[in-house]
Amino acid sequence: MEYFNDHRRLYLTALALFVTLTLLVVIIPAISNQTNNGLLPGYELPSDEVVAGKALYIANGCVACHTQQVRDVAMDEVWAERPGMAADYAGNHRQDFWRNTATLMGTERTGPDLTTIGTRQPSRDWHLLHLYQPRAVVKESIMPAHPWLFEEKESLDLKDVEVTVPDEFKAHKNMKVVAKREALQLIAYLQSLKQIKIYNPSAVAKFLYKDEAKQGKEAGAAKNPGAKGQALYAQHCQSCHQSNGEGLKGAFPPLKGSPIVNDDNPELQITIIMRGYDAKPEYGVMPAVGTNANLNAEQISAIVNHERSSWGNKGRAIPPAEVQKIMDMIKNGK
Repeated sequence: MEYFNDHRRLYLTALALFVTLTLLVVIIPAISNQTNNGLLPGYELPSDEVVAGKALYIANGCVACHTQQVRDVAMDEVWAERPGMAADYAGNHRQDFWRNTATLMGTERTGPDLTTIGTRQPSRDWHLLHLYQPRAVVKESIMPAHPWLFEEKESLDLKDVEVTVPDEFKAHKNMKVVAKREALQLIAYLQSLKQIKIYNPSAVAKFLYKDEAKQGKEAGAAKNPGAKGQALYAQHCQSCHQSNGEGLKGAFPPLKGSPIVNDDNPELQITIIMRGYDAKPEYGVMPAVGTNANLNAEQISAIVNHERSSWGNKGRAIPPAEVQKIMDMIKNGK
């Protein structure tokens, strides 16, 4: 009882336990983690715009609904090619002296994981429209719109970045929607979120607990070119061109009835997929989807054949060998 009656001894004991536990649970593991994990080869230092965009990501509460962590369970395989590792976060630093918001791993997925959003969706025009009005590109989205990151103008200045917004989503149809610098910074941060490729297979963890029934379906899809093309289209193209192939008027062009898609010569269609497209001012700039996602000839063939045989299109089927020849021509600059 004498021990508990001496408040000095009691408080000093509690302090000693606190310091010891802090060392064992926090400080020593952190030092060990920093010692054993460095920057991955290929890591790029963030630009000032990306750093500012990260601060806006935090300030606008994006971290509450989006994670940036790919676990080693099979259900996370949709977000990236491999599970995350400690070295993925080695380049993150404190926001400032008072705030330690370096790693934005998140806690729930009300929205999709963003670990590789810069690879999955590299289009700045798509991100601008999605930020201005999410339901313009994803009808089922519950994400709030961010109109305070944009302004309306009657005419554009030289440096203005106009957002291609369908009239039905504009507050005033005769006005032009312009992205503020904050919107561009936030999108620069999102575009920077990419997973560095690991070339040593033994260093990459495997996705665990795969569903055998799902694996059977995937195997069936691999044998069915139509199903494979539909899945690849949904993954790489659908967010802009929509599931019905009609695109978004005033934002993204339709593939339904497109003369490019129905042309017997697929060279232009495949070139657009591999190099991107910026030919019409009324539409957003299409990124080089095929190159960014490192798609091979078989995958490109599946996508173009899905587009050529869907929504009433009547284009001829393009075999992988023909796609490969065109890809080689593109690579050689012809």
